[in-house]
Amino acid sequence: MNNPFGETSVPASFRKLSFLVVDDFENFRNSMRQMLRSMGADKIDMVHNGSVAVQRCAYDHFDVLLCNYNLGDGKSGQHVLEELRHRKLLRHSSLFLMVTAETSREMVMGAREYHPDAYLTKPINQAMLSKRLGALAERREALLPITKAMDLEDYPEAIQQCHALLPHHHRHRSWIYKTLAELYIKVGDYGQARRIYDEILDQRSLSWARLGKARVMVAEGFHDEAITALRSLIEDHPDLLEAYDLLSESLQRTGKPGQAQKILQRAAELSPNALLRQRDLAKLATQNHDIDTATDAWRRTVNLGTWSVHDNPDHHLELGRSLTDLSEGDPTGEGKEYADEAVNVLKNLERRFPETPDIGPRSMLVRARIVAARGNRTKAMAFLEKAREALPEDSLSADAGLDLAKTMYRVGQNREAEQLLGTLAQKFEGQTDIIEQIESLIDEPVGLQQRLQARTQNREGIQAYEKGALGEAARHFEQALDVVPNHAALNLNLIQIRMKQLDSKDTTINPQHAVAQCRRCMDALENLPPQHRQYRRYQAMKRKVENLNE
Repeated sequence: MNNPFGETSVPASFRKLSFLVVDDFENFRNSMRQMLRSMGADKIDMVHNGSVAVQRCAYDHFDVLLCNYNLGDGKSGQHVLEELRHRKLLRHSSLFLMVTAETSREMVMGAREYHPDAYLTKPINQAMLSKRLGALAERREALLPITKAMDLEDYPEAIQQCHALLPHHHRHRSWIYKTLAELYIKVGDYGQARRIYDEILDQRSLSWARLGKARVMVAEGFHDEAITALRSLIEDHPDLLEAYDLLSESLQRTGKPGQAQKILQRAAELSPNALLRQRDLAKLATQNHDIDTATDAWRRTVNLGTWSVHDNPDHHLELGRSLTDLSEGDPTGEGKEYADEAVNVLKNLERRFPETPDIGPRSMLVRARIVAARGNRTKAMAFLEKAREALPEDSLSADAGLDLAKTMYRVGQNREAEQLLGTLAQKFEGQTDIIEQIESLIDEPVGLQQRLQARTQNREGIQAYEKGALGEAARHFEQALDVVPNHAALNLNLIQIRMKQLDSKDTTINPQHAVAQCRRCMDALENLPPQHRQYRRYQAMKRKVENLNE
């Protein structure tokens, strides 16, 4: 690979290109049209807002879009680019230029998420426009064989065209090599992609090549190497947001969700307007039981979704759930504020997505938990029954089923909740993520603060057990079981300790009480579904407990 970064200059023509100018000010649109015409363009359309721009692109193809970032009420330029990319309304051969009078870090970082081809800063003169657009149009023309194949998703043909054009376009070799490596990743040929990245990096330490090589490492399962490479990349290029996302992914895959969350939080601080990252942060924080962070991230996700193609009723529902979790245990002070906010979020959800299946009843389930926490069981039961009428249990989705079971627990229908979760475990057997959620709810069918309390006691009990302090460990597990009496691992942990003490004839315990406690723990798990990860351990322990003599 010889000197892939050489450059030559080739003139470009604008006459055959079609243009769309998007701006809310008529004077600016007219000014842009005049400049484009003086440069030779004659196919120029203009629209005044983002929604109309997206509609036009759904029916017509444009080679060049000049879109203002600030478009008044409605979609911003970022929303337009985001939706065009998501709906594949912008061809690989098209050019998107973001026009802005604003240069704030927040705006630039947010717009960069969706890779505009260039930024033009107002005021714009013809010399500036001609220079920037001319270079982009020349590159577009030179690379059309590649981008046309990519538009058709004919990736082998696109790869072939990359190889064919490499010897002839020194000016664009860096772009071709980057695209070629990404195409190899797309078709699963990681070895060829790695070879390209290594050859580029042998000549120059380019951030895109370092990121691409890390992406290959992740795809091939070399997460530790990827983590090291990505940490180094972020240190050298702290604004490279894709590196944060990839690092968080690798940390999650290697069992480090806490570190993964911190990385996503750093990225979200750098670029707070990226809806999908805020959503991912909210999900990860929820899994980590960091409900404060999750709630803040869900709020931002919902707010950013107002004009985004990625808006989703589940985001609103998740915000309502998080706020409900925060409200539990505090019916008067800050908890009441969270509960009131949750009610407003759910009402807005029902108004905004009235036709979405299950949204109404699922919203009612969350509202049932809110009023149950306030002590109004009658109203909670009314919400629950109304929701159940609209949610046939034989066709429940996993999400709706879990919400229904959680609400049953909150109103005291523990037996019914356990039966429903057992049915769900059979229905979704083999779907690991759903089974884990079912197990978590079976083990901890309580509010957030109680779950955190029980987990603290469990952690301290495990630490005591590892030190050999069996009596101390048993006390911690007993305290945790006072909060979550049917928790499978806690009950089995306590049984294991008592049996160890019985085997060693520990004089600090009463054998009869220890045996009775083991049997009570075993009785608490009689409805444990066979799909639960602790089920085999439960079966083994059950046989041992049955053989105990008081």
